[in-house]
Amino acid sequence: MPSSISSSSAAECSEAPARLTAADRPGVAQPVPERPVPALPWGAMFLVAALLALVFLGGWEWYWRDYGVVPSYRDDSGLWAIQRRRIDATGQNSTVIVASSRAFFDIQLPVWQRLSGHLPIQLAIVGTSPLFALEDLADDQSFRGRILVGVAPDIFFSGYEYRKGWLKYLRQQSPSDRVGKWLSMHLVEPYFAFYDDDFALFTLLKRQSWPLRPGRTESTAVRKLSNTDADRNNRMWSRLENDMAYSALIRRIWAQDFNDPPPTPAEAADNQRTLDTQIARAGAAVAKLRARGVPVLFLREPSAGEYLAYERREFPRATTWDVLLAKTGAPGLHFEDYPELQGFNMPEWSHMTGADADRFTAALYAIIDREFGRAQGVHW
Repeated sequence: MPSSISSSSAAECSEAPARLTAADRPGVAQPVPERPVPALPWGAMFLVAALLALVFLGGWEWYWRDYGVVPSYRDDSGLWAIQRRRIDATGQNSTVIVASSRAFFDIQLPVWQRLSGHLPIQLAIVGTSPLFALEDLADDQSFRGRILVGVAPDIFFSGYEYRKGWLKYLRQQSPSDRVGKWLSMHLVEPYFAFYDDDFALFTLLKRQSWPLRPGRTESTAVRKLSNTDADRNNRMWSRLENDMAYSALIRRIWAQDFNDPPPTPAEAADNQRTLDTQIARAGAAVAKLRARGVPVLFLREPSAGEYLAYERREFPRATTWDVLLAKTGAPGLHFEDYPELQGFNMPEWSHMTGADADRFTAALYAIIDREFGRAQGVHW
């Protein structure tokens, strides 16, 4: 026998009118639901929330400042695009640096400006072969300046173009992209130390010493190495210079590739084809630039320790650097040929400390001016 509750519920359901939808009322708008706002001290609640946000933000900033972090401009596609557009605006006769990270760290723009009287345009990109930027300048018929091409063998000759997409970004950059970068550079980047990709919350969480699941390995992503100015002058972060444990960590990250097994015959053939392709690309770009009278100088930047040993083993000078100069017909400057370009402090084997980068830049400019500048009527 059904209960009284179930009977009454069934009766109520049978008597309740069906809910009308928009389809049942063509041409009639749906009524806007109304929900009363509770009478609460919203102003005070907003003020407390804002104060808490400021406290937490200030605490996070203080934490990273105490760790040794200082505000730095984000070296992203937007900042690179600003410098590339300097060529189009006022820099058709400028000295342009295209390279990967070593020239980005080791050539200090203020020192170069003091010695030459003009500020170079820094287009070096970390972890990226400079060939695409060299080709872009070769195709720019209005460019009449000078190009210094940095050669880090493992990146240059392997054709590793991690951030080649920056050139596409330059050409497709929207007005909102430009405004966003301008706001970031004027309101955030010069003032907040924590505003760095290396200190993003999820990046920090990923780096914690979590128990590793089967098949997972410890995160070995590249860490913060430097601080960058608005003109893309880049300088090694002092912690990398002074903290032995931190510099050892960076060396371990670089060393991941130093002990790879010897390539198979097929892999060796692929590597040789890649090498030939990179040198051919460089030769084609240099030929275009030479036809317009644009001087191009290749620079083999210093390295040290196990990194240098790795480069000598995997990218011998005779089969890489010497071939590059022979095929392009361009002059080159190899650090091993000049005592004044050796013996610098490189805590992680690949980049110089700020003070040594100043000395390196002065020595480098003196050699370039002496051997490739005044002697040839070129003002670098």
